[in-house]
Amino acid sequence: MEALLLSVHVLAGIVFVGGSAVAASLFSRYAPVTAGVVVGPDAAGVDAGSPSDGEGGRSRSVAVALHRITRVYGVFGIAVPVVGIALAVVQGRMGEIWINIAMVLTLAAGLLLALLIVPGQRDALAEPDDGSRLRRLSMFAGIYNVLWAVVVVLMIVRPGAYA
Repeated sequence: MEALLLSVHVLAGIVFVGGSAVAASLFSRYAPVTAGVVVGPDAAGVDAGSPSDGEGGRSRSVAVALHRITRVYGVFGIAVPVVGIALAVVQGRMGEIWINIAMVLTLAAGLLLALLIVPGQRDALAEPDDGSRLRRLSMFAGIYNVLWAVVVVLMIVRPGAYA
C-alpha cells in the first residue's frame, strides 16, 4: 500500500503541481496588455507589449490555455496533499515536524493559487491593463514555485524525521 500511495503522491506532484507551476509562470508572458503598452523586451530582445494574438509574442489564446491549465491542474493537485496525508498516516509519520511544515506550506501554496493567481489570471484576461497586474501575477507565481520547491526539499531531507 505504501508503494502505491508514494507513487500516486509523486506522480500527482510532478504532473499536477508541476503543470500548474509552469502554466502560472508562463501566463504573464502571453497575457494581453492594453494597446500601446510596452511591458519590456523578452530575453531575445523582442518587445512583448502587443495585445493581439501572435504580434510581439503575446497571444490571448495561449494565455487562455495557460489559465485553464493553472486552474484545472490546481484542482487536480489537491490529490497531492490528500495522498500525502494518507501516506504519512500509513507510515506513522504524522508527528514529524517536516510533514507538518510541508502541510502548512502546501496549504499556503494552495491558497495563493486559489485566491490570488487563478482569479488574477481571470481578471487579466477579462480586462487587460498596463501590465502591472501581470507583474504581480509573475511575483505570485514565483512565490508559489518557491513554496513547492521548499516542500520538495523537505520531502528529500526530512529534518526531524524519526529514524
